[in-house]
Amino acid sequence: MLFLLNDVVLNLAPTEMAPPVAAQRFRALSMGFVEKLGRELFAEEPLLHRFSPERARRLASLILLKQPEINAALFIAPARGCDEKLVASRYAQISFEVMAVLYDRQQHGNLTTVEADRQVWRRLAA
Repeated sequence: MLFLLNDVVLNLAPTEMAPPVAAQRFRALSMGFVEKLGRELFAEEPLLHRFSPERARRLASLILLKQPEINAALFIAPARGCDEKLVASRYAQISFEVMAVLYDRQQHGNLTTVEADRQVWRRLAA
C-alpha cells in the first residue's frame, strides 16, 4: 500500500504492518495519540520522512491502522526541537491514480516538494 508522508511516497507492504498480537495492542491507541506521536517525532526531526525512513514507515503504519481511509499525512514543524504543539498536521485521502503518479515520479527521481504540494497539499501560492 502506498502512503504519502509529506513529500515522500512510502511503499508499505502488508508484512510491514503490525503482526496480529501487536495490532491488538495498537488498537487501544486513539488517533489523537497517534497524531501527538507524529507531532512529537516531527518536532524532534522536521525531515523525519527523509532522515529516518523506518520511523516514518512505523508512523504511517499506525495512521493506517487507526484510519484505513487515510493514505496521506502532512506534518510541518517550524524548527528542529520545537514544541510539539507548534507542529501542524493534515491528513488526506488521495486517489490511487494520483498516488501512482507521485510514486512513479519518485522512482524516477522527479518528485519534488512543490510537485507533492501541487498534487495534494496545495499549501503554496499559485
